[in-house]
Amino acid sequence: MASAQDWNRHDWDRLWVYNLHYFEDLNAESSADRRDWHRALLFRWISENPPGLGPGWEPYPLSLRIVNWIKWLWRNPVEMDARILFSLAVQVRYLRQRLEHHLLGNHLFENAKALVFASCFFCGDEADAWRDQGMALLGRELDEQILPDGGHFERSPMYQGLILEGMLDLIQAMKIAGEIPPSPWVETASRMVEWLAVMSHPDGEIVLFNDAAIGISASPEALISYARDMGLKFGPLAAIGNRFLRDTGYVRLQRDDATLFADMAMLGPDYLPAHGHADTLGYEFSVNGRRVIVDTGVSGYASGGTRQWERGTRAHNTICIDGKDSSEVYSAFRVGRRARVLNPHYAVIGDRVEAAAGHDGYAYLPGSPIHRRYWSLESGQLTVIDELEGAGKHEYEVRIHLHPDWVVTEADNKELMLSDGDGSVLSLRLSGPLSCRSEDYAYHPEFGLTLPAQVVVAGGCGNLPIRIEMTLNWEMVC
Repeated sequence: MASAQDWNRHDWDRLWVYNLHYFEDLNAESSADRRDWHRALLFRWISENPPGLGPGWEPYPLSLRIVNWIKWLWRNPVEMDARILFSLAVQVRYLRQRLEHHLLGNHLFENAKALVFASCFFCGDEADAWRDQGMALLGRELDEQILPDGGHFERSPMYQGLILEGMLDLIQAMKIAGEIPPSPWVETASRMVEWLAVMSHPDGEIVLFNDAAIGISASPEALISYARDMGLKFGPLAAIGNRFLRDTGYVRLQRDDATLFADMAMLGPDYLPAHGHADTLGYEFSVNGRRVIVDTGVSGYASGGTRQWERGTRAHNTICIDGKDSSEVYSAFRVGRRARVLNPHYAVIGDRVEAAAGHDGYAYLPGSPIHRRYWSLESGQLTVIDELEGAGKHEYEVRIHLHPDWVVTEADNKELMLSDGDGSVLSLRLSGPLSCRSEDYAYHPEFGLTLPAQVVVAGGCGNLPIRIEMTLNWEMVC
């Protein structure tokens, strides 16, 4: 940064400015090699960001920075300079008066976490008051935000990782302060570990449902290792297999070398849909540890056409009717009309595992269309059947987004061959009143990262009811 103004650049995406103020690099890999630079950066932040000035003093980045500074100081006690300690105390006092009760969700969790962290670091009556307030908030919010199956109620695997890491940090902070972590924290974190393991691809990274990006939270492997270091107990994670996370609404289907993740979830909490997408009945799919069918991901949170597209139905592996979104996403974090999931089903039948559900996100259209989808996974084959119930003439479009490793090499209307260029081949067949084509699309596995990839688009126009079937076969995937 060339000048003090660079802390608050108005021409940068708000998310990137926030990240600048988080100070995540203080505790990143090999951070010890940058300790002198970090110390200088802390002093520079203190001098160039007076209290209350700029986005760095907004409660969310403020909360994350408080925790990161404390973790750094615990690891480097020689750095406990009076200027840093005074600034840290001012930041905690400022935060305490501005808790994000209006936003709730992961924001309020981070606020409460920062208060408890500060109370474990500082001593005295004021620190005790921070602890009382933070502990009360955490007790209430954990009951509300962490569902019985261990999933965070905003239904984002990325935020699951962030909240889980926060829980593990809190457990460790209590131990550093010489106290016993509350048993509900330990039990909750254990359930969250299992949920995260279920919702991770065989390649070790998260599924990209809703607002999710790889590399923002620690990797699932790192979080599982951290949990074990904290003494948490949870079931075996090496062979998770099939699982229906009934409370969050996600399904993991696994057969031999193939794994499918299906979204049969509500968009999010009714009062907090900010990180939800119009992706009902979407899915992701891996074979032999490699992603094949993927969600398009999220490039950032800035309001505008890109954000609208990435939250919309056509950016997901599901059906779009009449060019409309299944849930009415708008602005950066708003949702109006919302799809409701109907009749979720999951079963293991012999060598086949299946899931099914419907949704009413298009029932407001003429003829009241209902979309029902059925997934079946068996050795060497994935079948996805879509049924559009209702009446009247409608346009419909199914999209199948391929990971950048895979491209369409042969296409004969409804029969396509997918190849990775290294000898692995998949056969994709569609049936029903539709025509097929492949298009380019932008894949965003990480914030700010865009990779070119292909999407198979299959659509048509006709009178409901309509049935569409897709089968994907594989014999050799290296």
